[in-house]
Amino acid sequence: MTATIHPTAIIEAGARLHGSVAVGPFCHIGAGVEIGAGAVLQSHVVVMGRTVIGARARVFPFASIGAPSQDLKAALAEGALSIGEDCIIREGVTINSGVDASTRIGAGCALLAYSHVAHDCRLGDGVVLANQALLGGHVEIGDHASIGGGTAVHQNVRIGSHAFVGGLAGVEGDVIPFGLAGGNRAHLFGVNVVGLRRRAFSAERIALLREAYRRLFLKDADASALSERIDAVEAAYADNADVAQILSFLRARSQRPLCAPRRRADLA
Repeated sequence: MTATIHPTAIIEAGARLHGSVAVGPFCHIGAGVEIGAGAVLQSHVVVMGRTVIGARARVFPFASIGAPSQDLKAALAEGALSIGEDCIIREGVTINSGVDASTRIGAGCALLAYSHVAHDCRLGDGVVLANQALLGGHVEIGDHASIGGGTAVHQNVRIGSHAFVGGLAGVEGDVIPFGLAGGNRAHLFGVNVVGLRRRAFSAERIALLREAYRRLFLKDADASALSERIDAVEAAYADNADVAQILSFLRARSQRPLCAPRRRADLA
């Protein structure tokens, strides 16, 4: 099987394309690129550097994938980028290669128009970046998290699995797994109930997460330090994997502060 390559596309010597790949007009594929089975690059797509694109990816016009970091201190060093299977990369998306290690995007992600993933970011499976979402360098996003349109995420921020960040937010701090955050600057509003229901979380499972959230963040009810509340919640929910994920996230070392509620009302 031979890949379908439009005559105006440029495929540099050394690029490895599966025989079922389709490359549309005016695409440019660099020498170090590898593209998996069934991937489609529609037109005017540039892929460069040491980039691996997984099977069945769909890349829309004017995306730039694998370009060197925009970190001026990196002197445009060419790093690595890996993109998992079944990803959708829409118009004008930019994904930079790594500097310190590599940029990694999991399987089944959707990067919508004009979103940006900077160097050394780590995205889990099923992550959604809405239009013009912007990730600074070294951002980590867990599985099935969603970032709203026009949101900017500060360098080194962590966003946990199944979290949702609303549009036009400025995210300076870490967002817990299952959390719902928004605003500029962003703060927690509660648990991502709508998103969890869409992923078929049971009512009982969601109720338990909300209860744990209240025990962690409702300061009016418990004036103890967060570390003490973490210990108390761990003792109360010792066998619950969802709560354990939140507690592990809170205990992990981070370069950024924690995104927390601002008011008692933010406890949904």
